[in-house]
Amino acid sequence: MTRRIRIGIDTGGTFTDVVAFDEDNGTVVTTKTPSTPANPADGFLAGIDKVLGLAEAEFADVVAVSHGTTVATNQLLEGKVDALGFITTEGYEAMLEIARQSVPDGYGNSYFWVKPERIVPRHLVKGVGGRLDFTGAELRPFDEDGARTVARWFRDQGIDTLGVCFLHAYANPAHEERMRAILLEEHPGAVVSISSEVLREYREYERSMTTLVDAAVKPKLSRYVNNIKERLATQAGRTVPFYVMKSNGGVLSADEVVHQPITTVLSGPAAGALGAALIAKVAGFDRVLTSDGGGTSTDVSVVIDGEPTLTTEGSVGVYPSKIPMIDVVTVGAGGGSIAWLSPEGTLKVGPHSAGADPGPICYRKGGTEVTITDAHVFLGRIPPHLLGGEIPLDVESAASAVRALAATLAITPEACATGILEISAWNQANALRQVTVKRGLDVRDFTLTTFGGSGSLLLCRLMDILGIPTVLVPPNPGNVSAFGLLTVDVKNDYVQTHVALAESLDVADLQGVYDDLTARAAAALTKEGFAAEQHAFVRTADVRYFGQAFEVRVGVPDGPVTAETLVAVVARFHAEHRVLYGYDFSGDATQQVEVVNLRVSGIGPIRRPEILKSAGPADAPRPTGSRTVCFDAETGSVETPVYWRPDLPAGQVLVGPVIIEEFGSTVPIHPGFTARVDDFANIIVTRTESN
Repeated sequence: MTRRIRIGIDTGGTFTDVVAFDEDNGTVVTTKTPSTPANPADGFLAGIDKVLGLAEAEFADVVAVSHGTTVATNQLLEGKVDALGFITTEGYEAMLEIARQSVPDGYGNSYFWVKPERIVPRHLVKGVGGRLDFTGAELRPFDEDGARTVARWFRDQGIDTLGVCFLHAYANPAHEERMRAILLEEHPGAVVSISSEVLREYREYERSMTTLVDAAVKPKLSRYVNNIKERLATQAGRTVPFYVMKSNGGVLSADEVVHQPITTVLSGPAAGALGAALIAKVAGFDRVLTSDGGGTSTDVSVVIDGEPTLTTEGSVGVYPSKIPMIDVVTVGAGGGSIAWLSPEGTLKVGPHSAGADPGPICYRKGGTEVTITDAHVFLGRIPPHLLGGEIPLDVESAASAVRALAATLAITPEACATGILEISAWNQANALRQVTVKRGLDVRDFTLTTFGGSGSLLLCRLMDILGIPTVLVPPNPGNVSAFGLLTVDVKNDYVQTHVALAESLDVADLQGVYDDLTARAAAALTKEGFAAEQHAFVRTADVRYFGQAFEVRVGVPDGPVTAETLVAVVARFHAEHRVLYGYDFSGDATQQVEVVNLRVSGIGPIRRPEILKSAGPADAPRPTGSRTVCFDAETGSVETPVYWRPDLPAGQVLVGPVIIEEFGSTVPIHPGFTARVDDFANIIVTRTESN
């Protein structure tokens, strides 16, 4: 009998995580396989083969594959942007150099900060005549002869990737569309992104940068996605529906995502945040911090009432990208992060990583630099093997390298290893502060959910550093991101700038814009295979006080747009402004409210795996053994019992020190902390004195 299996795959820097969901019986199977950085598609297909074997299924049973990819993210983080051309309005060729006045870490850094290289060097920027005003009305006609000259120049220079951003194209795309048509005639081999399709929103610098980033990642991402799509079809003997995770918390078919590559820049981290959000919500926690620790980095985000927070002020590396994305902060503190000495002789950790190849020293694949994983192995906090014994670790080589580094620092090996982990813990803590304290939230009001292969190794120290009262560790934490891919609806976002004071807004104009955005969203959902009765739409607006430089996004009530709708939007804006900044002007009639952007998200729902209560073993568990573990360099090592997580029943309580192991991860419980297993097989960690 044919089964219906959906597969989620998250490709990380060290491992590829795979989850298979059987829609017929609701069962979920998880596994991991080493990533293949040279060709990520190899690890992708190997992961599918492995999980299907564990599920006793065949390729014929696969009805959909959803994928979280770091192809675009890594390209931008590493600055590997190939030759790129920029076409803009004549007279505005210096837009990228002027950029914005903001300086990282405040103006005190102005003396030391060096402006990064522009994504497009000045000599590859060309202007074309023609001008629109902010309403989209044409002030000067488009210069077709000049456009053809520019197109031929880029063709002759061999610049095949181009971004086009004309002034006020968000209000009228006619000039940009004509430029693209001319490029197609004069330079047919060019890959082109136009701003009116990438981001129909004002602020020329951000719109230009977002368009250029879209163009920059389009060739590589398209090759990657199309390669996987073709290999899936070859393996299955048919076309397999293939979806790619987007930064906004939705997925999109591979056929469409190649036309919107900018939307995937935080693909993997977004899936993890959504998976952790669902798990924590079912467990009864409504204010959650997520911390996804992998081999290269740790990604953190905020979840309130089951929904991760979104932002349009994000960036990847040095490149701002003004698209809706889950508000994720990434820090280079993963299992493969390298410990190194600064020129001053001080110990540093990350952000560069040994990744999957060559990996940490203990992997025995040629690694020569001490990593966070090597420190954990040396201290006994993780076992001498990974993936339940599939990957043995070279403990002695790791120990020798830690001792050599300690000798250089003139400290004990235990102090060196714990110091490496302490630096990593503080790096992660600072990232968690960025998504809470810097946004007006008290980190102590949240439950921390740790996942990823390395995400739970430092949870006790994070509780101490941040004062967090509770940590939740989901079952199979290394596969939460892949699980999250199976919980995600198809989602597309549409935006239109429409600047006007709330008191002077014409409800008919507002209704017209929302109708147009909704029609575009509906057309996309229909193209994705969703019937009209399945379509769902969410309307929002970016609102600010008149004179402010930035906006607050608020929900717009469903139904026809009326005067009452505008009153509700303004009231929501006052309330949200008060939450974010501690004040509002709701009682001040002189302070006007201004609507800036109108947005519609089109959503096509999918069936989510149900998180069931865990039956668990009936008998009280016994340790699988013990080993010597160092939790603190000053107090030294202690003999610590080791438990196998699948043996722990609901209600089981373990008091630290104790080590809890499972297939894809390890949870060290330090002295002074207690772990309890809840009804959904989550580990809930609290301080012992609070129990």
